Amino acid sequence: MWWRILIIFLAFALLGAHFMRFGQTFISAAFILAPLLLFIRHAAITRTLQLVLIASSILVWGLSGLDYVQMRISMDAPWLRLAIIMSAVTLFTLLASFCCQGVQRLRQAKRQS
Repeated sequence: MWWRILIIFLAFALLGAHFMRFGQTFISAAFILAPLLLFIRHAAITRTLQLVLIASSILVWGLSGLDYVQMRISMDAPWLRLAIIMSAVTLFTLLASFCCQGVQRLRQAKRQS
């Protein structure tokens, strides 16, 4: 279970670093501190973190990746490597949201036993 929590922490840290790059420290701090809510063992909190990861993979990484690739294409710069990296980051964030579901299932199994 520890590796699932590590993946979730890393995904939120990546999101926080993305917003820190643009000087949005409050949003960055919120993303970096959000996984600490996993220590509260409630299904609604885990589900909320999962939904935040899904939404941010689409709204943050998807839109940013699209903007960055379009900018590179308009400048006649190489863009394929950027597209691959942004796709990998998006998939990693979606993997982290899937790990949230695994954390929730493991907690339910511990409660039942």
